[in-house]
Amino acid sequence: MSLAYENERAIDESAAAVEAPVRHSRLQSIDALRGLIIVFMLLDHVRETFFLHRQVTDPMDVGSTSLELFLSRTLAHFCAPLFVFLTGLSAFLYGQRHAGTKGVAHFLFVRGLVLIALELTLVNVAWTFQFPPSVIYLQVIWAIGLSMLALSVLVALPRSVLAVLGLAIIGGHNLLDGVHFGTDSWLHVPWAILHDRGWIEVSDSLRLRTSYPVLPWIGVIAVGYAVGPWFAHGADAQKREMNLIVSGFGLLTLFLALRGLNGYGEKPWTPGDTTTQTLMSLLNITKYPPSLLFISFTLGFGLLMLAWLERGAQKVWLKPLVTFGAAPMFFYLLHLYVLKVLYLIALAVWGANQGTYFGFDSVSALWVCAAAMTLALFPAVRWFADLKARRRDITWLKYF
Repeated sequence: MSLAYENERAIDESAAAVEAPVRHSRLQSIDALRGLIIVFMLLDHVRETFFLHRQVTDPMDVGSTSLELFLSRTLAHFCAPLFVFLTGLSAFLYGQRHAGTKGVAHFLFVRGLVLIALELTLVNVAWTFQFPPSVIYLQVIWAIGLSMLALSVLVALPRSVLAVLGLAIIGGHNLLDGVHFGTDSWLHVPWAILHDRGWIEVSDSLRLRTSYPVLPWIGVIAVGYAVGPWFAHGADAQKREMNLIVSGFGLLTLFLALRGLNGYGEKPWTPGDTTTQTLMSLLNITKYPPSLLFISFTLGFGLLMLAWLERGAQKVWLKPLVTFGAAPMFFYLLHLYVLKVLYLIALAVWGANQGTYFGFDSVSALWVCAAAMTLALFPAVRWFADLKARRRDITWLKYF
């Protein structure tokens, strides 16, 4: 999903010599952040694959979840909001380098359709290994694809209007939490897609699950696009860093203030028997659809991480993250199929005996497995990232 490298073109040698460090840092920080949350995502998917025998109904439920499992799931919460936000930001940078608003609108429209097609086919098969499918889960790739389609229309708005609209959606969509439509209503399907997580009956043999209602994500991608000028060519790096820090702390302050009120748009938290349980209750926030508090918490920390990564983008230890961030769609598909194949092999060898012959018995083992898979998949991801950077003449590569 990264547009960082394909968007960078030197204007002339003298300008490149002066501007390259700034441009390199600001764009590598985007890919580094994207790469970091990819690793968080991998950890969560390892949990979903090899921790079934120790699974709980909700890994965020304070009463039934260990602290280490709760924290692992909390890390995964950063993935969707930051992916969507960075997609909007990268779309702005694409438009800056290409045919302006019309060019970016066309790119967003086509790429959105590609992502939706991938969700309905390759992604769903990777999760279910069922074809033709009886159930299709409309998850994060679907949500990003629909958000891109929406943004392809919204980019025609003035940036200030787009920013206000995005913030209004993020801040106000929880007012709609009480709105529901039964399956007999013509509004059931569009509302299930936009805001009310549920099932869509397509036929007697096919159902769709709207796991990621898309309305709040449209707000997030719009805000990501609106902050694009912070990262524009020639933008002041110190001002950008200050904007990121102020915005990040502002969002976290909003989170703490609203969570303290224990009211708007979120299930209430309750004091626990210990300080740890109380903090877990505070952080048990709603992802489906993402509440205002969920977005404030994740984007707040995400903006602070982006500012920190920009300072250290040239450091050697960040280079692998930059590589992962340069080819995230490829990594997403690759890791899903690798995990599924590993699970099917274990199932064929030991049968349905997870917890007896295979599967992990501790969260620390999940972390070790995720780290090992990160290392094992890195060469393939680096190859694809290099291919994207080298073969810009292959049009379809830019949609991955």
